[in-house]
Amino acid sequence: MKEVLTEIGLWKARGDRIALATVIDVQRSAPRPPGSKMAVNEHGEIAGSVSGGCVEGAVAEIADGILRGDPPQLVHFGIADSDAWDVGLPCGGEIDVWVEAYDYDSRPPRFEEVARSGGRAAEVTLLEGAAPGAKLLVEADGARSGSLGSPELDDDAARMATELLWAETSERRDGLFVDVTGPAPRLLVFGAVDIAASLCTVARATGWRPYVIDPRARFATPDRFPDAEEVIAAWPDEAVAELGGVDPATSIVVLTHDPKLDDAALLLALSSPARFVGAMGSRRAQAKRRERLVEAGITDDEIERISAPVGLDLGGISREETALSIMAEIVAVRHGRDGGRLGESKGRIHEVPA
Repeated sequence: MKEVLTEIGLWKARGDRIALATVIDVQRSAPRPPGSKMAVNEHGEIAGSVSGGCVEGAVAEIADGILRGDPPQLVHFGIADSDAWDVGLPCGGEIDVWVEAYDYDSRPPRFEEVARSGGRAAEVTLLEGAAPGAKLLVEADGARSGSLGSPELDDDAARMATELLWAETSERRDGLFVDVTGPAPRLLVFGAVDIAASLCTVARATGWRPYVIDPRARFATPDRFPDAEEVIAAWPDEAVAELGGVDPATSIVVLTHDPKLDDAALLLALSSPARFVGAMGSRRAQAKRRERLVEAGITDDEIERISAPVGLDLGGISREETALSIMAEIVAVRHGRDGGRLGESKGRIHEVPA
């Protein structure tokens, strides 16, 4: 949703009628993930993209029909490799696109508001049945607005939306499309050490929000970490409470090499729903850390959540290369991948959350 918010806001302000196209499903090497959007107004202006330029012309024509009063449409672009260049999808993939009027009155306005403010919510659209285009909005705190037509369907859709909300994935399921919006992913870096600065730089460059946490106020200063969203000089539990806790979309990396700080951060991380928990250190240091955590009551299964030594095996030596290695593993885990060379992998290259 964020990719078309600016234009939709301008068009709404001047009273334009708008049609909105959304990618709801992809197969093979389609260029844009589910949730990608293209908006078209009554003056022919276009914002966003559903295929990286491949089928925008066809979608724009359908959008023009929607603006003339046509009902919502689900359109399939299935392109065989041999015909791909002629039709305009040279990747040879397939996409399903839902095109509808962007109705100011019937559409729950909260989805746009949440997306604009960097919040987290899922908008569920009914694709078939008695009322195609009906919508239900589910927010991170469980609040709902709108309806798909029945309490039972709303409850089923809400459960589905809650699951995908924290998986940060837009997905088509059972005649519904769940469209997820969320803030940039958050990375908590425990340890105001030199590599943390490089990790914040790499994280920021890849669209993450890095936070540096360390109780040593002499080291935890904003000027040392210019790419950090915030630098907090406090113990892990105090800092995390200040940040509003750890949610399932948060990743955590521990870098201090100080057992007192490392263990405090890891104990907190392992008791949280954090998506990723990683720790720096040699294999010998990891073995000693395991002993301390076991003594503290942590089970072997819980300890297995820790990726240590953290990072992918890139052979990096400098702190910048080490930061790249760490960030590469975090990104891979976020997308459900193990890392590795694409040339040696099989299956789809892109599995992108919205």
